[in-house]
Amino acid sequence: MRLHRFVITGTAALALAAVATTATSPAGAHGATVTRGEFHSFAIGTGLDIGGHAQMVRADDGHTQVTIEVSGLEPGVTYAAHVHAAPCAVGEADGHYKHDPAGAVTPPNEIWPGPVTANAAGLASGRTVADFQAGPTAVSVVVHRPGPVPNKIACADLA
Repeated sequence: MRLHRFVITGTAALALAAVATTATSPAGAHGATVTRGEFHSFAIGTGLDIGGHAQMVRADDGHTQVTIEVSGLEPGVTYAAHVHAAPCAVGEADGHYKHDPAGAVTPPNEIWPGPVTANAAGLASGRTVADFQAGPTAVSVVVHRPGPVPNKIACADLA
């Protein structure tokens, strides 16, 4: 019997990671709500060839899982990524989604599938699970570059 060893890099690795994450995610759970969107650049991200997607799974067990895969980023740079409370076209997705509107501006009250660091090819992926089911105003994921405001470079509407 001959064994074969395969090395998978770049986009293929991200694609396989997405399949593995989806296969083990609550998406297969009865009654889960899955929303997805494609990333596009905001004005501040002009010049970057942004691509990729985001997915949110609101499971009937009361958890929310968010995964992102983003391409076209600057290699080696670490980016923040948060679920936002408005669509991408409304005030550049407005502010972060908060489970408790009067609560903290960090997890566990917010949903952050980042920070993520872009590899040498400009690809980054992130995943998080919140211990609550996100409400209806959790409608987009925004990627922020480090540095001063404005820093929103990309957004994906979750539909």
